[in-house]
Amino acid sequence: MVRLEVKEGQFYLGDKPLKIIAGAIHYFRTVPEYWQDRLLKLKACGFNTVETYVAWNLHEPKPGVFCFEGLADLERFIRTAGELGLFVIVRPSPYICAEWEFGGLPAWLLADSDMRLRCFHKPFLDRVDAYYDVLMPKLKPLLSTNGGPIIAVQIENEYGSYGNDKRYLDYLKQSMSDRGIDVLLFTSDGPTDSMLQGGALPGVLATVNFGSRVGEAFAKLREYQADGPVMCMEFWNGWFDHWGEHHHTRDASDVAQVLEEMLKENGSVNFYMFHGGTNFGFYSGANCPAPDQYQPTITSYDYDVLLTEAGDPTDKYYAVRDMLSRYIDIPEVRLPEPAKKRAYGRVRMSGQADLFANLNVLSEPVLSVCPEPMEKLGQNYGFILYETRISGPRSSHQLNLQNVADRALVFIDGRYAGVIERWNREAKVSFEVPKEGVTLGLLVENMGRINYGAYLKDRKGITEGVRFGYQFLFDWTIRPLPLENLSGLNYDGLRQQETPAFYKAELQVDEPADTFLYMDGWTKGIVWINGFNLGRYWSIGPQKSLYVPAPLLRKGGNEIVVMELHGTVAPEIEFKAEPDLGSTVPPQK
Repeated sequence: MVRLEVKEGQFYLGDKPLKIIAGAIHYFRTVPEYWQDRLLKLKACGFNTVETYVAWNLHEPKPGVFCFEGLADLERFIRTAGELGLFVIVRPSPYICAEWEFGGLPAWLLADSDMRLRCFHKPFLDRVDAYYDVLMPKLKPLLSTNGGPIIAVQIENEYGSYGNDKRYLDYLKQSMSDRGIDVLLFTSDGPTDSMLQGGALPGVLATVNFGSRVGEAFAKLREYQADGPVMCMEFWNGWFDHWGEHHHTRDASDVAQVLEEMLKENGSVNFYMFHGGTNFGFYSGANCPAPDQYQPTITSYDYDVLLTEAGDPTDKYYAVRDMLSRYIDIPEVRLPEPAKKRAYGRVRMSGQADLFANLNVLSEPVLSVCPEPMEKLGQNYGFILYETRISGPRSSHQLNLQNVADRALVFIDGRYAGVIERWNREAKVSFEVPKEGVTLGLLVENMGRINYGAYLKDRKGITEGVRFGYQFLFDWTIRPLPLENLSGLNYDGLRQQETPAFYKAELQVDEPADTFLYMDGWTKGIVWINGFNLGRYWSIGPQKSLYVPAPLLRKGGNEIVVMELHGTVAPEIEFKAEPDLGSTVPPQK
């Protein structure tokens, strides 16, 4: 039995001191076929540990329904790391942030209007316990105390940035211990008084998260933990992007310099990220520093770190490896060959299926007095359509959505009338109603639940009501559109249209290779390849390409489905051999 312990102000694994050089790789952001490749590159860079979050919403998509297969095969990922001689740090908090949908919390928690998150609230803790009853037995055999690679487990994630409920933190700690998690437990928070006071727990190792000013951060940690080792649990050596912003980058030499400052302080470190990966499907989250400042995260989670989204070493990789070699012995590990990249060229769409004409294929209607949010209807992700009749005649009034989460396309008798976005107060829709009345349609897109801060309780769809002028509208037909199965769509010929539609095509592949999908001429939507939801695209950028890993393709024909919300003038797509994540210059306001 080997256990990571704190002794004499440093880490010991068994009877040997250990400096942890870790890098974050999220198994759920990389296809399983590439896990070994990314982990080998981590080891070849001089790292001895991989760190990963555990995404609750991926593993329990519905209450009591669990998934640990494919992208969700956590045990396989950990075993693979162990087989390569790497230690593993696991962060299975109920909440993980990670720019991941709802910070990893399951959307179905919000079906309970009285739910309280991340505190000692029994209904919430009951759900955590049910999840831990399944998760912890999977982790237990993989602990270092049982001969596995897991050396440390996190209790909660940056809790001091959210709350100060020590009873809650202690409950999580005890929940893990009661289920056999007997390795080192820890917390991680920002290096400030309020964050450490709110998030640290007596008797539990505290770590801090930062991207610079090493001396200040470690000094603050030592104020609260004088005798323990100092560790940066998240060294932000890159950053993530929001839609409509620029692509964030950070200089490699700057990253290497900050790393050296940590090493000179005898600190341990976890690079957040080492390899970012991709927010496949509907799993990208959002930030929201103020109620009207919703900031959805893009599909790429490249993060400008040591490995690109496609797993290729960057200048930052070599700068970090060179810096580490001055302080530790770098193991003799041969870097895997870069994955093949192919430009498959242009592909013209061959068929088109109107969304409104296929509603009965995609959804069962729900009759409701009020326009209920997604969660009340058992829906987690995707889109939701609300329809009602407005009698006439009526003079022009403004349509008021109270409140919309996150982006609503407005249709009057099936004709596109405009868009209302929660972050854009300038986006308004007004219209007259003729004597015969009109049918009002609202197609609302869930662009990702908030993953950090004060506004986590982020229900999707229409959350309160809809007013035409001053008058609330009642008697709605609602269509949940999670878009989990598109096999029944009825396609016909290509045509020009402004309303949402699905487009299909076939990509012929002689040899599967990594490639990058460009949606020039399209506006906003989703792409599926062979039934796999690749993620969102949007012409406002910054990213201009979607990463397509080779394992998603097969030799021969590959089915491509695009859901476009605003129509396209050029119904074709293009596959290139290189990505474009957008301009690094902030857009003009």
